[in-house]
Amino acid sequence: MREIIQIQAGQCGNQIGAKFWEVIADEHGINGRGVYTGESGIQIERVNVFFNESQHGRFVPRAVLVDLEPGTMDSIRASPFGQLFRPDNFIFGQSGAGNNWAKGFYTEGFAVMFKRKAFLHWFIGEGMEELEFTEAESNMADLIAEYEQYQGVTAEIMEDAHMY
Repeated sequence: MREIIQIQAGQCGNQIGAKFWEVIADEHGINGRGVYTGESGIQIERVNVFFNESQHGRFVPRAVLVDLEPGTMDSIRASPFGQLFRPDNFIFGQSGAGNNWAKGFYTEGFAVMFKRKAFLHWFIGEGMEELEFTEAESNMADLIAEYEQYQGVTAEIMEDAHMY
């Protein structure tokens, strides 16, 4: 049997992903609380490709929702299919990157990912070892320091250019 894990990232990814799960749940006869209410055996036949079934018969999407700020996550939780997701599957920070790609990529995004390494390891049953994350954190710190160093140089050059 095939199993799909969906990772939704950012506002756009999460909004598209939420609609995706709404359509898939409807297609398989699953309501907004994760309960099968379908009328055909075909609907439930391959439901395990996208959903895990809990001990209580509730179907939960195999999805991870990631964002730097809680706003999008709050709107998904408040939607008609918001109860479909496990609360553990929401990974978010408290401040966004303000549409600044570098801030999101180099600082905010990595910090959120690093904090949740245990979750992903549990979720898929395998993952990066502790040493790999320590090495990645060290490499990221070096990259950020180098970026900050060159960012200052660029600013000084720009200031000198305006003097002429």
